[in-house]
Amino acid sequence: MSSLVFAIAIHFDKSLNVKMRKCHVVLTTIFAFSMIVLPLGAFAGGGHHTNGSHHLHVKYYRDKCPQIEFVVAKAVARAFASDPNVAAGLIRLFFHDCFITGCDASILLDSTPTGEPVEKISPANGKNVKAYYVIDEIKAQIERECPQTVSCADILAYASRESVFLSGLPYYPVQAGRRDGFTSRASNIIGNIPFPTMSVDAMIEVYARKGLTLKDLVVLAGAHSIGNIHCKMFDYRIYLNLTDTKVPPMVTSFAAYLKTKCPSPNLGTWEERDKVIVQFDPFSPFRLDNTFYKNLLRGRGLLQSDQVLVSDRRTRRIVRDMAFNPEVWSRKFVRAMIKMGNVDVLTGNEGEIRRNCRIFN
Repeated sequence: MSSLVFAIAIHFDKSLNVKMRKCHVVLTTIFAFSMIVLPLGAFAGGGHHTNGSHHLHVKYYRDKCPQIEFVVAKAVARAFASDPNVAAGLIRLFFHDCFITGCDASILLDSTPTGEPVEKISPANGKNVKAYYVIDEIKAQIERECPQTVSCADILAYASRESVFLSGLPYYPVQAGRRDGFTSRASNIIGNIPFPTMSVDAMIEVYARKGLTLKDLVVLAGAHSIGNIHCKMFDYRIYLNLTDTKVPPMVTSFAAYLKTKCPSPNLGTWEERDKVIVQFDPFSPFRLDNTFYKNLLRGRGLLQSDQVLVSDRRTRRIVRDMAFNPEVWSRKFVRAMIKMGNVDVLTGNEGEIRRNCRIFN
């Protein structure tokens, strides 16, 4: 099956440093045959279908705004060249949006008519979810070229795909046709987003409510192979003398290394600690790969909610499979991203197409 895709070739300067500041991005449009690793038929299923996700389809904007995917690809590549951490930011933005009230761009709203606190200011999001500016730039350009045609929810889906691709995984077709929601409440966060101290049982329940499986949980956790994290999210695991058997141990040598990066929770204010971050994977911080699972098997997981995936017998086998089969994980991750993008979407006459992703029309 043929498919028009926008392939992004990134050529790095020989003097490339760790932050990839000198990368040169060349955007080309390519007609590709059988370029997509996974068959299109595998993309249609999964997720909740209660709100019309079966109406989503590839090339949704072919006649209405054919340049949308190129605009998104160019904007994300430009941002990635400036700061490769933006890829992790966009993937997490999509994840947090879909897991709260479905993939409806509710996380992008700055305010609502009711005046209630919105999703993005919740401590579970806040500084942990970034890259809003990339979505703003894309939306502004698309509104000039195709007014009130492309939803913010679809822009998020396209941007996360580009981020996955730029981070080293296969390029995949995005099903579109989502509409933007009218609701955004910080109070909806609790119970809908996995927290760093969650048990496997609790995470299974969160995922199940979204129509996602135990395997989806483990596979999507692999997104933590890129990006950074605030020390305050895990520093209790490296400094406190814990006797709670529910808290998985961290290998001593790794804890010692982290102490050189993260100050003790007893030092400094919460605001000062909030500024200290580390990379999830210091060896390949900008590449999505299965090193994440290898690190879990070595006791080098930062988040408690990640490390417990090894101590629980239901998820340990999946972690091992992903650790020793990188290509299998990459295919499953792409499938899981597409499946997640179908969660509780609005289609047809539901919701709206926002002119500005931050406010209602």
